Amino acid sequence: MKDRKRVVVTGMGVVSCFGTDVDQFYDSLLEGKSGIGPIEAFDCSEYPTRFAGSVQNFDTENYVDKKQARRIDPFISYSMVGGKKALEHAGFSLEDLSAIDKKKAGILIGSGMGGMKSFSDGVVTLQEKGFRRLSPFFVPYIITNMGGALLAIDVGFEGPNYSISTACATSSYCIYQAAEHIRRGDADIMLCGGSEASITPIGLAGFVACKALSTRNEDPQKASRPWDKDRDGFVMGEGCGVIVLESLEHALKRKAPIYAEYLGGATNCDANHITDPKEGGVGIAQCMELALQDAGVSRDRVNYLNAHATSTLAGDLAEVAAVKKVFDLSKLKMNATKSMIGHCLGAAGVLESIATIMGIHRKRLHPTINVENPEPELEGIDIIRDKALDFEVDVALSNSYGFGGHNASLVFAPYKK
Repeated sequence: MKDRKRVVVTGMGVVSCFGTDVDQFYDSLLEGKSGIGPIEAFDCSEYPTRFAGSVQNFDTENYVDKKQARRIDPFISYSMVGGKKALEHAGFSLEDLSAIDKKKAGILIGSGMGGMKSFSDGVVTLQEKGFRRLSPFFVPYIITNMGGALLAIDVGFEGPNYSISTACATSSYCIYQAAEHIRRGDADIMLCGGSEASITPIGLAGFVACKALSTRNEDPQKASRPWDKDRDGFVMGEGCGVIVLESLEHALKRKAPIYAEYLGGATNCDANHITDPKEGGVGIAQCMELALQDAGVSRDRVNYLNAHATSTLAGDLAEVAAVKKVFDLSKLKMNATKSMIGHCLGAAGVLESIATIMGIHRKRLHPTINVENPEPELEGIDIIRDKALDFEVDVALSNSYGFGGHNASLVFAPYKK
């Protein structure tokens, strides 16, 4: 551990239901706003669920070539805009990145679903017009690596570049692996995170078929209800988050803004069920313990947890059980970002990591909304509800879990010299 490089967060970029500005995104969370509303991108009047946390009024602005922007799948557009905004947030000028050693700069942006719109549009074209009319870009624009690949082509980063796809844990896995590249010295700087644009007819229909979604169409802003007895399923979200990780040495040399330090993380698998976590949150607890071990911090220092908390009965209570196994509850504050932005699938982990990092940086934690009738299992855990809390984080954890039993825990803390 002594030989590992320290890793810090120097920039963040978002594409979200609250816009594409990190401060605006976090301000909305602090205010307890809900970004959930009726789906307007397509007619879903016959669907039992007709709302989501959709990206609104998205504009590629000057971040993507106009011709390319018309062609590429939205998840790729989100990746490119989120990644470039993250670089700007880290103090770089997109007009001149010559100060960066491009061979030591990498990108690790994943997606749980990939190019859902491009795929479904291609199937319709094949069925209605035949294979000769299928776009030659069909394959490139559906595969999950292409967001990071096209971003690299634009910014010239020649270091490690690939995508990971582990369902709803995708972007947390990407952050974990990106940090490992810096720790080992493979890279000085990594753009990492995830992107998802699955609020499409087929994407919505797929989760409807799973019977996983809330159907609270009459009051969608109240539909995402982590830990609440009156929950009736999760709410789909979408968007992108990208974090700039740098070695501490690299960040200090260029006098970069430092928002937090990444201390460590872990991943594991429940190997139990397609959708349900292992009973009692055993695998989740082990993942958090492994993350703390990797970070080199004791569990009693953790005083903030950004929970996965999707608003599903099995998932919510398994995580609560795991938290009770691992932490000193007298010190711990816990919240759930999904209560306001929905479940952004492959982008969920990074958007929640950004919320965690901003909470550390601002010394103010966002509330969890819609916990009106809490499950009795929450007793003893201090959930931040109703309004934001001024709070100085010592050590924070952000958890993500995905279909298939994929678990990830990331550990962040204020940067200290």
